Amino acid sequence: MVLVSHYLTFDTAETIYILDITANIQQQVTAAGVTQGHVVVFSCHTTTALTVNEAEERLLVDIKAYLRQLAPPQGQYLHNDLHLRDVPPDEPINAHSHLMAMTLGNSETVPIVDGKLALGTYQSVMLVDLDGPRQGRKVLIQICGL
Repeated sequence: MVLVSHYLTFDTAETIYILDITANIQQQVTAAGVTQGHVVVFSCHTTTALTVNEAEERLLVDIKAYLRQLAPPQGQYLHNDLHLRDVPPDEPINAHSHLMAMTLGNSETVPIVDGKLALGTYQSVMLVDLDGPRQGRKVLIQICGL
């Protein structure tokens, strides 16, 4: 049984940034030499999320619009009352980002079969930064198997 953990780090370029990280994960699975098992992908931030979906350009635009409708940045959120809580000087107004991340979730588990991620034809593992642009967004990859 092999158990390997590895952090991947990504920089993001937009307020809502969706990045296909499937190839990065597959590279780690290949390096670990696991042929049967699973990989857990875990977001290390409260304003990023992970999802499995199709990484088609127009769908990504739709996803961003949908998320903005669910939790509009201009909404009234108690978390944004920065003057009422002790925060660092660079604290952003980002309650909507937390809510969107909570809606999507912060982890995914993907089976490994014959050394490959067992994803469907159009499935990709995507990191979604909901409070970008940011540098150094971390994702933990934990691979377990034989």
